[in-house]
Amino acid sequence: MNAPVTQLQIDQRVFELYDEYCHGRMDRREFLMRASALVVGGLAMAQALLPRYAQAQTISFTDPRMKAQYVNYPSPGGNSGQMRGYLVQPAGAGPFPAVLVIHENRGLNPYIEDVARRAAVEGFFALAPDALFPVGGYPGNDDDGRTLFGNLDQGKLRIDFLNSARLLKSHKLSTGKLGATGFCSGGGTVNYLAVELGADMHAGVPYYGPAAETASVPRIKAALLIQNAENDPRINDMWPAFEAALKAAGVPHQLHIYPGTQHGFHNNSTPRYHEAAAKLSWERTVAFFKKNLA
Repeated sequence: MNAPVTQLQIDQRVFELYDEYCHGRMDRREFLMRASALVVGGLAMAQALLPRYAQAQTISFTDPRMKAQYVNYPSPGGNSGQMRGYLVQPAGAGPFPAVLVIHENRGLNPYIEDVARRAAVEGFFALAPDALFPVGGYPGNDDDGRTLFGNLDQGKLRIDFLNSARLLKSHKLSTGKLGATGFCSGGGTVNYLAVELGADMHAGVPYYGPAAETASVPRIKAALLIQNAENDPRINDMWPAFEAALKAAGVPHQLHIYPGTQHGFHNNSTPRYHEAAAKLSWERTVAFFKKNLA
C-alpha cells in the first residue's frame, strides 16, 4: 500500500488549484486534469486533497460529555421557511453560553458536526445549521453540496443563518450570550452576523472568511478573533481595509496568521490540515469564547 501524500509533498500550485475548485471555479474533473498537467505527480497530489471525513472525528457521537441531536425549526424569510441543524449540549443542567458553528460552502459535513461537538465538550451550547436543508440537506459528498450551495438564494441563505443564531440565543438552554465561529464562507457569515446582530452577538471567530463590507463595520459590537492562513492571498488581501474599519469603529479585534498554513488549515479531513496551527487556533477560540461569553 502506498503511503498517503502529506501536505509537505503537495506543490503550492496544486493547493491554489484546489482553492479555486473549492470555491466553485471549476469542477472535479477539470481540477484533476489541470493538476495532472501542472506537475509530475499532480494527479496524486490533487486526489490526496479531497476530503476523507472518517479522519475528522475527534469527539465520538456517544461521548458522555455532551448530547447531540438534529432539530428542525422555523426560518421565516429563508430559502424554504424551515431549517435543520445539529444541536449539541454539554452534560449538565445548563444554561450554557451559546456558539453557532457555520459550515463552508458545501453544507453540514461530518467535520463541521465534529467541531460542534468539540465546542460542546468545552462547555458551549452549539448549533451547526445545514444551509442545504431547504434543498434536501448535505448530500453526502462535497461536489454535489457545493453545487447545491451555489444555487441557493444567497440573500435568503443569510436569513437562514440569522434565524439560526436568534433561535440559539433565545433557547432555554442558552444564557443569552452568543458567539459564532465559521470556516471559509462560514467565516464570512460570522462577519455578516456580527453586523446584523449588533449588540445581540458577543463574540465572533471567523476562520479564513471574507471580510465584512467596510461601510457596515460600525454596526459590529461583538469582539472578533480573526484566524487566517499565511498562504491565502484572496482572504488576506481583504484584511488592511477590514482592519482600518474595525479600528475606526472601535471594534475589539485580534488577528492571527498561522505560518506555513493553507486556507482550510483547521479542517482535519484533508492534507491542508496543519495540526499545530489547528490546535493552537482552537485553543485560542475556546479561550476567546470563555472570556467574552462569560
